[in-house]
Formats: sequence, structure tokens, C-alpha cells
Amino acid sequence: MNTGTAITNSIDLSIPGRLCLFGEHSDWAGSYTRFNSNIVPGQAIIVGVEQNIKAKAEKSKNLKIQSVLPDGTETEVFEAPMDVKVLKDIAAKGIFFSYAAGVAAYIVQYYNVEGIKLYCYEMTLPMKKGLSSSAAICVLVARAFNKLYDLRLNVRGEMDIAYRGELLTPSRCGRLDQACAYGENPIWMTFDGDILNVERINVGKELYWVFADLQAHKDTRKILSDLNKCYPFASNPIEEKVHEALGPDNSRIITEVKKAMKKGDAQRIGQLMLRAQKIFDRKVAPASPEELKSEKLHTVLNDPRLQKYVWGGKGVGSQGDGSIQFIAKTKKDQKKLVEFLNNQYGLQAYTLNIKKCSSVRKAVIPVAGFGTRMYPATRTMKKELFPVIDKDGLVKPALLILLEELDNSGIEEICLIVAQKDREAIEAIFSGDLSDEHRRKVPLEMQEYDRRIQRIGRKISFAYQDERLGFGHAVYQSRDFANGEPVLLILGDHLFSSTCDEPCAVQSIEAYELSGGKLTVLISEVSLQHISKHGVVTGYWTNEEESYLAATGIFEKPSIDYAKKNLAVKMKNGDTKFFAVFGQYILTPEVYEILERNIREERVENGEYQLTPVLNEILNTKGMIAAVPKGKRFDIGNPEAYRDTIRSFFIMHNQDHRYISKSTE
Repeated sequence: MNTGTAITNSIDLSIPGRLCLFGEHSDWAGSYTRFNSNIVPGQAIIVGVEQNIKAKAEKSKNLKIQSVLPDGTETEVFEAPMDVKVLKDIAAKGIFFSYAAGVAAYIVQYYNVEGIKLYCYEMTLPMKKGLSSSAAICVLVARAFNKLYDLRLNVRGEMDIAYRGELLTPSRCGRLDQACAYGENPIWMTFDGDILNVERINVGKELYWVFADLQAHKDTRKILSDLNKCYPFASNPIEEKVHEALGPDNSRIITEVKKAMKKGDAQRIGQLMLRAQKIFDRKVAPASPEELKSEKLHTVLNDPRLQKYVWGGKGVGSQGDGSIQFIAKTKKDQKKLVEFLNNQYGLQAYTLNIKKCSSVRKAVIPVAGFGTRMYPATRTMKKELFPVIDKDGLVKPALLILLEELDNSGIEEICLIVAQKDREAIEAIFSGDLSDEHRRKVPLEMQEYDRRIQRIGRKISFAYQDERLGFGHAVYQSRDFANGEPVLLILGDHLFSSTCDEPCAVQSIEAYELSGGKLTVLISEVSLQHISKHGVVTGYWTNEEESYLAATGIFEKPSIDYAKKNLAVKMKNGDTKFFAVFGQYILTPEVYEILERNIREERVENGEYQLTPVLNEILNTKGMIAAVPKGKRFDIGNPEAYRDTIRSFFIMHNQDHRYISKSTE
């Protein structure tokens, strides 16, 4: 990039393209439910592809952009003032930078911010190949504004701004195009008038896709024009068939595809691809016969030479002779199919591996407490930032150790619940660049570690609890972040150390998945003399190893007498033991629903909204699993526990005490 546009204190961004697997055209068709209630809402399954746009961004007075294109050439530096009229005029021109200008126009119209400086330094996403490269650019710009100016938008908010911005250009995007905002995870989208819903799909086994540009002609605008004439009311049998295909037929197929993806059943998905294509050819293509006869698409789909590699295939996007997609039988077949398409048809085929994904991708850590048991140290520092020697021998803020565990466990998004006044101190761990003088004194390996810290920081968002009204109230502040997904809740004043290859957080998620998606809590044995300091879980074992407990009750800080009478867990050898909450939970969406009701109806205990009554309510209606992890927890919430943690956390993984001995030589 030219030195005049160099970016120093920047954020890194990466947005993939998107591939519509099923449900093409149903996004705009579903929008017509506003005018015709008989129209079935649209549904689609979309996934982000491996090809993407990578960029660096920082704040700027104006909108300033430069990009490396897929062919390796570099654009001139584009610059425009953050003026709504100027930006809208640029958006309407339909040039390369129109998409960014459209999003910036919408941003400056509704948010009190300045501009951004954006350098797209890598673009592996091909342009105009049915992968929504324009939508990816729009999402990239929306996310840059969101992150740089702390607009506190969730992914849906970024999608909406990207959509509104692209509407200011000549492009005729649909609502599903901005699905690239969700990254490479497959999602299920529904379109009912102006209402858009998004839900992630957890894939049971890795699936091997191949897609390619057919390098033939199609006129997307003509296809959309022809099909939109069928809406909102069908006036002849051809138009009625289009309504059937994009409505009830599509809904039935999407339902079956979701089931197959969750099982990882590639063969069934292939069968459904073939069925979807037949329905499209029979019911939709007659409404745009010139563009949707799709001669090359059907030639390739029906080529007998490639059938040994695939379970099925279909068209992509608006259909026609645009792009094609297949699901391969195996990874080896995927590679052979790519070679076949490239060599026999002269196409440029791409692979897409949809990986088995965790059912839990978000985590919440409450860190808004005063830390009164650690006073007066907490006058100047949050207890969650107290130093601890980690198992790698580095001295780290305790919170960073927690965050590294989440990062190692595959967690994609992390919400810290804080008091607003504490946010700056916590952000300093991740966001502050070292001065040149400081950086020169830091070893190279630590500079690399510093980059990892900053990468983890990009996973973090904040929710606020400025009025301390209980643990349940704190958790409720993350409701928008959870957005209907299960979340891993971790206590901010605990550390966890696994005694097996899997972090404790991974063990939490596995227990949740084994339970079939029930509310889940990790537990560990506690002595009777310490029982009044903990939340205690009772129940009965469901497996021979006595590691999974079907919980029948959870009680907060019981007396010894109460615990003896009511909370003992019987072991298979005849003994009884007691089990305390370990500090990790998988919360289901019902937790937030009940917390909302309790807060609305002011159901308090000792003036606070607690989490334990909510867990008991769900336990009694839907059940709760309690799992014993292979690991140990360490408390830093009181002086005695913190002292023991300082002494034991590092030593647990380093029995030779090599770092400690060096310091005493």
C-alpha cells in the first residue's frame, strides 16, 4: 500500500464469501408475505466459503480505501468525505467502491461517527461468481465501523447495515447475501416479510462440497425480473407453480436437509440436492425459460463420468448457467472431482469442507463484582486481573488464562459482563500496542504471543452491569449476546486445569452434547466441612463411571445439617459424597427467558436476582445434567484461595518446579 495510506494502530478483519446450498430465491419471495398472507415464508441454508477478503482498518476523518484484487493488482487509493449525499452518489454509480460508499452513507446518516481507512490486503474471493463478493465487501465495511467506533452491533445488526448499504447501489442483493457475516458456519435463514431469523446448524460429520463457475452466460437481472412477476399473487398456472416451489416445496426440503446435516448424512443431502433441482426445473424454470433452461448446468450435472465421485449436485444462487455445486462422497472423491471439472470442462472448481462444529460457540464471563473479599487490593485492580503463574511459566492476568482456555476450546465469541468504569482496564490487556521502546525490549517469541493476545481480544464484546443486583441479574445482561444460542458460563474468579488432553471447557461442551442439549453444569467433590461455601448439586448417577449425574436439585450454600439430610449423592460402593458447582455451566435459552420473567415480576431473594432458582426451575421441567470433569478448579476470590492458587496452579503441571527453582538460585 502507498505510504500515504499506511495503517498502524489497526484492527484485522476477514469476511468470507457465501454459498447458498438450498433455498435460492426464497429470500425475496418470502418478503411478499407482507402483501399476501398465503405465501409460505422463505427458507435457505447458507454457508461461508473458504475464499475471503482480509483487511486492516483504522479510524480516519474520511472514507479511504485501497484493495488488492483477486488477480494480484492493486487499486488506486479511493477517498471520499463522510457526507451522506456524496457517498450516496458514489454508491449509485455502480463502481468497485460503490459498495463501501453505500454502507458508509448509511452509517453516517444514522451514527455520529467519522470515517475509516481500509486496506484490503488479500482477496481470494472471486468477483461475480455467485459467492456474494459484493455482500462480503459491505459486511467488511459495516464490521469495521462497528469495531472501530464501538457501535455495539451484533452480527444481525452488521448484516442489516450491509444490506441497507448495498441497496443504495445498482446491485439487487437479497437478504441471504449478507449471511457471510456469520463466517464459515452453515446457517438456516427464514424470511417472513421484513422479519429475518438466523439459526446456526451443527453438522454431525465433516461434509465435502465442490462448487465451480460454469463460465457460461446468464442474466441475473432478467431471472429476477421474470420471477418477481409471479408475486405477490399468482395469476396463472406457471406462477402458481413458482409459489409452490419457493414456498411449501422448499420448506419441506429445508427441513430434511437440516436433519441430514445434523447427522452428517452426505448421501441424504445429495438426494435432496437432486430433488431440489428437479423441482426447480419443473416448477420455476418455465417462468424464465430463456435464462433457466441451463444447458451447461444440466450437461455437467448429468455427466456419467463424475457420478462415482458425488452423492448429488444442483445449481447455485439465481440458478441458470451461473455456478454449480456438488457434495462429494469422500475427501479423496472431492479432490478427484475438482481435477475432473478443471480438466474436462475447463472450470475453476473450489473445495468447501463443512466441518463438524461444536454446539456451543459462545461464552460468558461475569467480572462486574466489587471483589470485597480481596480488599484493599481491589481498590486499584480487579481481582480477575490479579497475576498468576500459568502452566507455561508466564505471569498473566487471571482473566487472560481463562480466555486462553476458551480460545483453545474453539469458542468463537466471548462476552465479558463488566461495570462500564472497568472496561478500559480490561481492554488494555488486548488492545494497546506496545511503544517502540517497549517492543524493542520484548523477546521475539513474546511479540508473537502478544499477537495471539490481540487475536483473542477480537473475540470479545462487553455487556454492562453497573447496578449489582445479583448473579442472575449479571448473567441476564448477556441476553442479546446469547441471541437464542446455548452459552458456556464461566465464573470470572476461577481458573481451571485439566488432567487430560481436553480443556475443562471442552468437557463442559461434550457433556452438554451427550445430554441432548440439556442445561449442564460441571461439579466436583467437596468436603462436608466446606459445603456451606458452595452451590451444591444432588442427584443420581447415569453411567457406570459415575461421571454424569441426573440432577434432582441444586442448593446455594447449604448448612452442614441440611446437606447431610438432603444433598448426599450415593456412590455404587455404598458411600455418600457431596458435589459442588465447579464454576462452568452450559446455559440453554430458557435460562434467559426465566431470568427476564423474574426481573419483570421482581422475584428477588434477599434483594437480588439469583441464578440458582432459575436452574432449579429448568431442572424440574426439562432436566439438568451435572458432569464431573477430569480437572481441578482454582479460586482467586478470597485471600486464602488466591494464596493456594498462586502456589499450586503452576506446580500442578510442572512437578519439576523448574521455573520456581530458577528464581531461588
